Amino acid sequence: MATRSQTAAVLLAGALALAACGSGGTTPTTGASGAAGGKTLVIDTSFDLKTADPGRTYEPTGLIVGKALYETLLTFDGADVTKPVPALAESYELSEDGKTLTLKLKQGATFADGSPLTADDVVFSLTRVRDMKGTPSFLLDGVEVAKEGDSTITLTSKTPNPALPYILPNPALGIINSKVAKAHGATTDPQDKAEQYLNSTSAGSGPYEIESFNVSSQVTLKANPKYYGTKPAYDKVVIRNVEAATQKLNVQRGDSQVALNLSGDQVTGMPPTLQVKKTPSANVLFLLANQDSAVSKTTTNPKFVEAVRKGVDYAGLLELAGEGSTQAPGIIPSQLLGALPPGQGAKRDVEGAKAALAESGLSNPTVKLEYPSELTVNGLSFQPLAERIQANLKEVGITVDLQPAPVTTALDNYRNGKEEMGLWYWGPDYPDPSDYLAFLPGKTVGLRAGWKEGASKELESAGEQAAKAIGDDARKAAYVDVQTKLNASGPFVPLIQPSQNIVTAASVTGLEYHPVWTVDVADLGVK
Repeated sequence: MATRSQTAAVLLAGALALAACGSGGTTPTTGASGAAGGKTLVIDTSFDLKTADPGRTYEPTGLIVGKALYETLLTFDGADVTKPVPALAESYELSEDGKTLTLKLKQGATFADGSPLTADDVVFSLTRVRDMKGTPSFLLDGVEVAKEGDSTITLTSKTPNPALPYILPNPALGIINSKVAKAHGATTDPQDKAEQYLNSTSAGSGPYEIESFNVSSQVTLKANPKYYGTKPAYDKVVIRNVEAATQKLNVQRGDSQVALNLSGDQVTGMPPTLQVKKTPSANVLFLLANQDSAVSKTTTNPKFVEAVRKGVDYAGLLELAGEGSTQAPGIIPSQLLGALPPGQGAKRDVEGAKAALAESGLSNPTVKLEYPSELTVNGLSFQPLAERIQANLKEVGITVDLQPAPVTTALDNYRNGKEEMGLWYWGPDYPDPSDYLAFLPGKTVGLRAGWKEGASKELESAGEQAAKAIGDDARKAAYVDVQTKLNASGPFVPLIQPSQNIVTAASVTGLEYHPVWTVDVADLGVK
């Protein structure tokens, strides 16, 4: 999706926050130990937070908050992102041509002030997100929102859009109380002025409300007393901005009940009184080899790319990433429809890599590998990964000149297609394989690798077929085909999915890592 370039900086900043945020808000909060009847939950994380306005939020911490305050038409069942399920909608149906999504609203949903949630609120909320032109506006690009009667909503696209059911659960598409929001400056255009109000008072139908909100230190949520659904287990949830080392100390001594941003090394040797959940994150780290001959005469050689693909020691990278991490056989992560099976991942073949390099006609090539120096993803720094790749390729006969740079500098070169080789990652905008068509020629990430439209007619045709495919079986087959072709002839080398490590107190139940909103605090229980 072309607009994905607008969100890349946000997502990278989110990963950067894992390493670079200060330890603001680390003072223990009353009830943090759970002594007050287990009704207060303290979560330590590294903040990437700009707003509580659902129409503007797209940062990882903001999505945690938004999921608690606002409800969406559809959601997912726990960590399973393979099938959207009804939330504010009681049912949904996608037309056979994939252009129209029809949703029937359930009855009885109410906002925090007790007023009923209506079809007009839905139309206003989604139209506001699309036309306000905030960061998440691209989610509904080209989608018309309308109501048919008091209980039916239609979302209509000019072209097939089978990803829509997977997009709607994003907390940025939470439904707001339109009457209250309008009274405080909400509009459906860029002149909207409701953000300040929505940063202090939630106008949603979710299980929690805002008690206090500070983008740099702490967010406190309180249970919504008028919530019409199942009441959450915790009366209060405190989300604090804490650097990783302090997160570890806090959860070990009981000053917090959840630590979200620990590396594989940091969760090693945790006491048995704590629960450690390790799952592959939805982030995929990859190498790119620039296909623009004006940038490099070396990386445009397909045999050079083959030599890199065969020369990387994937098992060695997994050792660096730690337990819970997995090799990425393709650019679509394992949790999503259309992911390649693990057995299809590339294997190291040093002799094959040397042979490919010999066929390339390049003699002892030297290439520059750029990456953000201070960026971490799931607690994993890019520097040791780059050094390992450098050593791997030296064995093949390729000299890699490491070029670390501050994230703003590196991101600028990456986004403008200036890197000869790059080491980056991609996290899903929404858990649907269509988000990964951005890696094809002429698309967002393809262009970052200097891969212009027309570079691979076969692959571009496969991408067009995948975008139009309807039904899980057809879509799965189409995206497997795209990735298989991309691995065979594309400029990208998928590397690993690092582990998402979450530590909780023994008293916390029901925690499931989610690739969009990390954790749903309303799902958490206490024992």
